[in-house]
Amino acid sequence: MAKRDYYETLGVSRGASDAELKSAFRKAAMQCHPDRNPGDKASEIRFKEVNEAYQTLSDAQKRAAYDRFGHAAFDGAGGGFGGMGEGFASSMADIFDDLFGDVMGRRGRSSGRERGSDLRYNMEITLEEAFSGKTASLKVPTSVTCEACSGTGAKPGSKPKTCSTCGGHGRVRAQQGFFAIERTCPTCQGRGETIDNPCSACNGAGRVSRERSLSVNIPAGVEDGTRIRLAGEGEAGMRGGPPGDLYIFLAIKPHPFFQRDGADLYCRVPISMVQAALGGELGVHTLDGGESKVKIPEGTQSGRQFKIRGKGMPVLRARDFGDLYIQANVETPQNLTRRQRELLAEFDAESSTRTQPEASGFIARMKEFFENLGNV
Repeated sequence: MAKRDYYETLGVSRGASDAELKSAFRKAAMQCHPDRNPGDKASEIRFKEVNEAYQTLSDAQKRAAYDRFGHAAFDGAGGGFGGMGEGFASSMADIFDDLFGDVMGRRGRSSGRERGSDLRYNMEITLEEAFSGKTASLKVPTSVTCEACSGTGAKPGSKPKTCSTCGGHGRVRAQQGFFAIERTCPTCQGRGETIDNPCSACNGAGRVSRERSLSVNIPAGVEDGTRIRLAGEGEAGMRGGPPGDLYIFLAIKPHPFFQRDGADLYCRVPISMVQAALGGELGVHTLDGGESKVKIPEGTQSGRQFKIRGKGMPVLRARDFGDLYIQANVETPQNLTRRQRELLAEFDAESSTRTQPEASGFIARMKEFFENLGNV
């Protein structure tokens, strides 16, 4: 029976590019692979045809001969199904590299240099510092590039050598049929390089431990939990690799007077019963160092809030400010003198439902409510 045209077998046109050929082969091979179709003779034959077609068309010289002479170009030349040897294993290895190489960690030739680890530094600041911002100095224990070997890990005057086991790739491949299995090179541990004479200062690591002083700018308006990233200020990389980053996590200390909610501030201010009843003016200090006046109207009840615009926290990386909310907390007089008691008693005798509208008759109304509830 006459062989099918190789282009027809792969389902591509004669002008198909190498990438289109590989894509078509990969799709067809995965569909009719014997492992996916156990016991199916037709799939097995189809799989062999697909492989034969791809082996021919993926080779530039073979493809040129096939385009000119067709199947006759390979009669008696070892073509056909007998070609399922090293060439087939190589082509299938390339396909499975494309499919699974990145998943298995293949990244090409290793440079032997590993990126340094990221570091975390916890810093506590006051609310005033969060309001105005600050430049903070900190000391971070970290790993820095070894000066003796300039980070190579090799003794001064020498240098790392390409690993003879993996050829500098950092991974070795074991061929099993048409499957290629990669694993980390056991000789260089994936670095692609070996050091015969390690640096005595860093023992071949290319970095040493040091305490480093840094200066960090904390912008105005930062909130609790804000993270600041300092690129390249983490641990030095192994054997000259790039450094990691330093992450500073900010925590704001509790303030004795102000509570924060986003850009707004809240402050509970105790006022006397007389001031609440008669009204007056209240001076409140603000975080910007100034003082704001709050007018307390007559008959102010405990819990009432007064807003001072623009006296809250600055908004991070903006020109806006939050507001300051003053909550009045009416204080009940304590440790009264005899005269004070007499005055309060006289005041109580003169009180009416007009002076104490909420308290007047409250117990009676409450009793009536529950009585009516019980009769339902």
